Amino acid sequence: MADYYQLLGVAKTATPEEIKKAYRKLAHQYHPDKGGDESKFKEINEAYQVLGNAEKRKQYDQYGNVFENGQPGFRQGSGGFDFGSFWQQNGQGAAFDFNNFNLEDLFEGFFNGQGRQASRKNSHHGRDIEINVTLNLEDTLKEFKKKVIFERYIRCNRCDGLGGEPGSSTKECFSCRGTGEVQQMQKTIFGTVTRVITCPECKGEGHIPEKPCNVCKGEGRIKQQDQIEVIIPSGVDSGQVLKLDQQGDAGKRKGKAGDLYIKIQLNRHPFFERKGDDLFSSLPISFSEAALGDNIEVPTIDGKDVALKVPAGVESGKILRISGKGIPRYGSWNRGDMYVELVIKTPKKLSKKQKELLEQLKKEGL
Repeated sequence: MADYYQLLGVAKTATPEEIKKAYRKLAHQYHPDKGGDESKFKEINEAYQVLGNAEKRKQYDQYGNVFENGQPGFRQGSGGFDFGSFWQQNGQGAAFDFNNFNLEDLFEGFFNGQGRQASRKNSHHGRDIEINVTLNLEDTLKEFKKKVIFERYIRCNRCDGLGGEPGSSTKECFSCRGTGEVQQMQKTIFGTVTRVITCPECKGEGHIPEKPCNVCKGEGRIKQQDQIEVIIPSGVDSGQVLKLDQQGDAGKRKGKAGDLYIKIQLNRHPFFERKGDDLFSSLPISFSEAALGDNIEVPTIDGKDVALKVPAGVESGKILRISGKGIPRYGSWNRGDMYVELVIKTPKKLSKKQKELLEQLKKEGL
């Protein structure tokens, strides 16, 4: 098997730009439609699929000689592996880095029919985006609209997502000859595997614009900061995710847009603690209020105080419930409850009169 670097006429230290430039030059020279050698064209294309990919180039540089000299192979047309050639002639296993081995890539090479169809189907699909939205606890009491600003790909207005200058035509991709797919050779522990992948030049289209769009450079979309208005339902909680269909990145060349996922985060409230749809708070009361009982005003998340009856003789730590003053259940008007823990205050400073009164109460057994 010829050395890939020799096939492209570049040094092993060549940059990705130099490799691509050499490939384009040779592809034009040996393209069958231009009278070139088809077998030579396939060899050049195979070399570029490996050297043009950073990870595959790294593997080729590290294991290329081992695979050739160690003779692990795959018998094309036999429908199986040549396990006899898996081991070197001296009986020692060929060196291999299992940390960099990708079984998914290997089996895709063998069973690449459905995988390839799915890959081509999703090649233009826009990426999903997730953003965090921070709210105050009070914001969850009712549904409201919130503007969110984030960066995403949107469809190019100049070419309407087609990738070419308005009025320009398209031409057949010289790499895949209009099929949208190219063959890729990959060296594995089982030998050299050939698989069909989406053409990297035309992204599976089979054709490319004669004149790429001046704005999006043929992508069909541009990246920019965008703003949309999102409806936040009542009762949302921290960690909850809202999904907005097709509000993520626009797809390439009119491909389907991805989705937008909004993850809710709630700020900590200084007075209330939320547990599900219920709210919990602590309320300090005086010794006399605890002993004699009282009607006291209690703050709520709505910002309005409500009356709470403290029973006489209540002990510190007693929890009282106020119905319907919690958080609305998700997407509805029904609300949870509010629970108030009574905490009896012990005064740290007393006036002379207060001390005298407490002394009298002490004599009375209180």
